Amino acid sequence: MTAASEWITTTRTGDVLEMQLSGDWTIDNVARIDAIVAELRPAHTGPAVIDFSPIGRMDTTGAWMVEKIRRGLTTPDHPVEIRGIQPNHQLLVERLHGLTGEPAAEPERYSAASVIAERTGRATVDALNEATDLLNFLGLATATAARTVISPRRFRMTSFVFHLEQVGLNALPIVGLLSFLIGVVLAYQGADQLRRFGAEIFTVNLLGISILREMGILLTAIIVAGRSGSAFAAQIGTMQVNEEIDAMRTIGLDPIEVLVLPRMLALLVAMPLLAVYADLMGLAGGALMAIVSLDITFTQFTERLKDVVPIWAFWVGIIKAPVFGVMIALVGCREGLKVRGSADSVGRQTTRAVVVSIFLVIIIDAVFSIFFSAVGV
Repeated sequence: MTAASEWITTTRTGDVLEMQLSGDWTIDNVARIDAIVAELRPAHTGPAVIDFSPIGRMDTTGAWMVEKIRRGLTTPDHPVEIRGIQPNHQLLVERLHGLTGEPAAEPERYSAASVIAERTGRATVDALNEATDLLNFLGLATATAARTVISPRRFRMTSFVFHLEQVGLNALPIVGLLSFLIGVVLAYQGADQLRRFGAEIFTVNLLGISILREMGILLTAIIVAGRSGSAFAAQIGTMQVNEEIDAMRTIGLDPIEVLVLPRMLALLVAMPLLAVYADLMGLAGGALMAIVSLDITFTQFTERLKDVVPIWAFWVGIIKAPVFGVMIALVGCREGLKVRGSADSVGRQTTRAVVVSIFLVIIIDAVFSIFFSAVGV
């Protein structure tokens, strides 16, 4: 039994259905071909053959119609046999068959516990990789600093002084203002709570210990991370986008020596100085509030502070300062060097520099607190 049209000729021999394709299977003819295919609708469950040998031209739309026919004839027991396909048509047909062949398997369902475990594991691995990369970058910066010590002429003093001004001198207003206000808040809240027990005088103890040991340096580090760490990442990231760092390497300059080392040393020097300034401004704010709320003189406040606050409370904060400074500079510079190709990457890495810097500052501060508590300081 045979049925014919301009594009499709079907012949049945026993259980075998042979479909011979002819003419041009292109987008110009696809509507008429589709109507013919809809009229044929062969209800066939046995073997089938599609013969391409008489076919003329074929484009993607025509190949899609062929794939539609093949899928209609394919059964689990009898896949469709292809015959006489021309080499220039074969790749197109095979690719469309690959795209529309087997239906996608239903995605595997996971329990909430397994999803949480998977995300936790992935985050842990990412954090370990991040820590390893940062440690490697610290080693690279340390080696570069050692090379500069051996050959001092390599050190870029102008860049160092410029960045020292930017991260130190220019940060004094914001650090001073916030430290002063934090001192006011601590003194007011401390006095308000201690007044209930008739122990207002211990506000000086609270103020001195909290500002000198923790609040002064921690607040300074957070401000510097948001101000200078983000600036380092944005500056170096913009240079990366503009391919200036690649140009440096091309002419034989080391980006670590030129860009990272001056910034790192500037923060190493500036952070202890900013910490001392933050301590003084915090104590000044606390003293002002204590004088107003506790009705004591400035002389009484300073005498009480000297009697109850040990000198180690001051040095604990100062010891942390250079560590925080180096960490903020390393994170900012490293995130800037990781920028790739676009302004969006600059913004993303700058934000990441601030977040990672503040996170590491708090972690390191916690480690210092545990250590000083263990040694009795």
